[in-house]
Amino acid sequence: MPQAGQSNDATLLRIENLKTHFAVPDGIVKAVDGVSFSVGEGEVLGLVGESGSGKSMTCRSIIRLVPPPGRIVGGHVYYRGDDVLEWPEAKLSQFRGREVSMILQEPMTALNPVLSIGEQIVETIRQHEDVSTNDARERAVALLRMVGIPEPQRRLGDYPHQFSGGMRQRAMIAIALACSPKVLLADEPTTALDVTIQDQIIRLVQELQERLGMSVVWVTHDLGVVAQLCHRVAVMYAGKIMELADVVDLFENSRHPYTIGLMESIPKSAARGSRLVPIPGQPPNLLNLPGGCPFVPRCRYATEDCANAEVALQEVSPGHYSACIRSNEI
Repeated sequence: MPQAGQSNDATLLRIENLKTHFAVPDGIVKAVDGVSFSVGEGEVLGLVGESGSGKSMTCRSIIRLVPPPGRIVGGHVYYRGDDVLEWPEAKLSQFRGREVSMILQEPMTALNPVLSIGEQIVETIRQHEDVSTNDARERAVALLRMVGIPEPQRRLGDYPHQFSGGMRQRAMIAIALACSPKVLLADEPTTALDVTIQDQIIRLVQELQERLGMSVVWVTHDLGVVAQLCHRVAVMYAGKIMELADVVDLFENSRHPYTIGLMESIPKSAARGSRLVPIPGQPPNLLNLPGGCPFVPRCRYATEDCANAEVALQEVSPGHYSACIRSNEI
């Protein structure tokens, strides 16, 4: 039987029992609490959940860019079988951008406001490859053209504030792809954009992923995007993975109450006028998590046993994992 979280393809990235905690005055925030999954060659894995579920911090932990006072306190991040968490900083700096790259949520804060877009792409290329400035600029023009920015030669000298929101996001993607990474971590890259631009960015990433053969971890709270883009899905809640499955299997046969709640809260275009079914309550305070399953206070299927149950992914059907002790009854 495959390990929980393992894909059927050749595994490129494997996360095992990853834990990232934040020491704050009131205690310890377990932002990532025992997360395990893998990403195959050329696979798009969706990382889904409400705000604060640990999706972004999981991605930051993979490339060891956890902001203080956060600290990775346990687990493993294997890239091609080698544990990234044991690497020295010099090796890590080559890993970021060249092997695994990340698109952050808000490009206006992620881009350097005092450097032109061209300078930022050229800097990224020359940090990882021994090429001349002119060669790097030519590649920067090609990258801007590839991500759909008009007049790339002219726009190379423009600064982030001179780009629209959608164009800034395209520029961020160009920077992320500058060194042809094998894995792209996309942290809700369409959150601040209007619906039309969101769709353009999603289609762009999908096209580039297929053309370049990249693996992608797509962080989102939008299940519509997941259905359009992803091969498999990991559903996160309170720093843990609640369910992991092939995207079609997850939508047709959800086996965790939290996933079912997310599915029921999606507006249905064919059911105009019908009421949405929200998940009751609020996500838990990570400083004061309930015992057992953290979803218990909001779960309509919960029993007394759930309050004491260990949260661990179990295979409920081939390739489909759930962390609910009542998965077979749902």
